[in-house]
Amino acid sequence: MKVELLVSDWCATCHEAEKIWRQVSEHKVIEFAVVDMGQPEGRELATRLRIRSIPALVIDGQLAHIGVQPLNEAMSLVASATDKTTGQTRHAGLGLATSSRAFILSAVVYLFLAGAFLPFGGLFGNGNLTFIPTHLFGVGFLLMMVYGLGEHMLPRFTGNPIRSGPWSWTQLGLAHAGLWLQITGFLLSSNPIIAAGGAGIWLSLALFTFREWPVLWRYA
Repeated sequence: MKVELLVSDWCATCHEAEKIWRQVSEHKVIEFAVVDMGQPEGRELATRLRIRSIPALVIDGQLAHIGVQPLNEAMSLVASATDKTTGQTRHAGLGLATSSRAFILSAVVYLFLAGAFLPFGGLFGNGNLTFIPTHLFGVGFLLMMVYGLGEHMLPRFTGNPIRSGPWSWTQLGLAHAGLWLQITGFLLSSNPIIAAGGAGIWLSLALFTFREWPVLWRYA
């Protein structure tokens, strides 16, 4: 069963509709997608079904409902779908997922920490500890921001789901552990610890590639 929720950033009730249908998608085996009116797919869907109000619910290509439904009514529309036992993928909607929020919040914190080294020259200082702000800014801020925005925005642009759940949190943990192992390794002049940190960061990149590949490849 294919369920599409047509929404837009300017729609005040779309966030609530998305929240309800995301709960439904966690319990039922449905092909759920949040389709943005600002994207070509959204405009095509609205034109084809002559939809003039959102949020609009489309089930198997047919307009099923306009507006926000209570959770029990939404569940009744997909009652024939199989109950879900696991949920490893998700479609990105208007709101940030918890993992996306964690990536971006981490990036902001690392930028703040890197900024504390500005009185000492920051990234371009001449001291022996310039590797700390360099890593905090490069891995902590830039990489975490790419991770957070990438897992939120790319699925929206393509309409394809992204591997989520434990994949997101493992990627986040590897990036954090790798960053701090590298900083610790540099402080202790320990090449094995530096290498372990580098391996952690590389594994987080590999996991990010593994998650984004089906998002970008499906319609390539």
